[in-house]
Amino acid sequence: MKVTGIIAEYNPLHNGHRYQLQQARQTSQADVVIVCMSGNYVQRGEPAVLDKWTRAQLALAAGADMVVELPFASAVQPADRFATGAIDLLAQLGCQTVAFGSEEAAFDYQTIGQKIAALPAQSAAFVDYQKTYATQLNEFYQQTLNLSIDQPNHLLGISYAAANARLAQPMQLLAIERQQAQHADQLIQTGAYASASAIRKVLAHTPVDLTTVQPVVPATTMAALTTQQGVQWPQLWPLLQYRINSTPLAELRQVYQMSEGLEYRFKKVITQVDSYEALLQALKTKRYTYARLQRVCLYVLLNIKDTAIQQTLEQPYVRLLGFNQVGQTYLHQLKKQLTWPLISKISAKLGAETGLLGLEVRVDRLFEQLTNTHQNFARQPLFYQGKDVE
Repeated sequence: MKVTGIIAEYNPLHNGHRYQLQQARQTSQADVVIVCMSGNYVQRGEPAVLDKWTRAQLALAAGADMVVELPFASAVQPADRFATGAIDLLAQLGCQTVAFGSEEAAFDYQTIGQKIAALPAQSAAFVDYQKTYATQLNEFYQQTLNLSIDQPNHLLGISYAAANARLAQPMQLLAIERQQAQHADQLIQTGAYASASAIRKVLAHTPVDLTTVQPVVPATTMAALTTQQGVQWPQLWPLLQYRINSTPLAELRQVYQMSEGLEYRFKKVITQVDSYEALLQALKTKRYTYARLQRVCLYVLLNIKDTAIQQTLEQPYVRLLGFNQVGQTYLHQLKKQLTWPLISKISAKLGAETGLLGLEVRVDRLFEQLTNTHQNFARQPLFYQGKDVE
């Protein structure tokens, strides 16, 4: 069977995502399309606006055959680590092709991935504290490969390419041209497509007016946004504020990615700000991107330590969220080939603090508290029997 993988957040799933699913299947001639999707928290350090089970259901309705969860330890990371976790997971699932959206679909990602993989490791050399790591990495690529990266999806595509090239059996890379809206567009324009960023901006307003969102999302997404409680950072701000104020400096220093004395800045500015946005602005320096600071804020809120991240990364697994009949058929075939544990139901042992999914269970408790919906225990993979009728 021809199997194509897609790495996604679907935060939330919109018409552009559905188009990508259709194009990925058609262009790669896939028999099976597998989506590797972030759980309840996404790459830039934000809670997903809809929980992972709802988003998995939307993905299946939009054309995916199987949805698996990208664990928190890989999902809430810089582009290179995010890409490595997702690519490794899709390779484990037997994908021959990886499809992704790009602002530069004609770019030769396969070749540039091989060139990047052949370069010596450089992260230790990026010590200019007046520039972000991403800026220094971009400058390095410009100097060594004459490669300039100024679009977020292009950066992710290159990160996928580099991670893929390091596999023993690299997959084929399939870049799909973004339609109409770009990744960071903040406004919903006329037409059928808008960025997830623009949609989330509408959802952040109080009261929420979904009339502008309706033309750019499938009916299934519209129904979910209408009926389900979303989660965004403003809801979490009082909890984060309390965590920073009440956590001793020595303990705050132990939070994952809390480096270079950043804990002192947190303690200094927390008494001077009255909102999450103000906190980010007060923390911002030339050394840190807003995405990096958002991730650290999330690590602080959820009390994430290095050991928890490393434990998950060292013990990889496949967490199944949902499938249709095609996905189920492939799954029966796949079970014989998997070398990672396949998790379809979380037991008390798996979800214990030191269990294989201990970190996932712990971070999802906040979502359960806010949405009053089980996220791990008492949940089993979705079986989707319908079709995308739009």
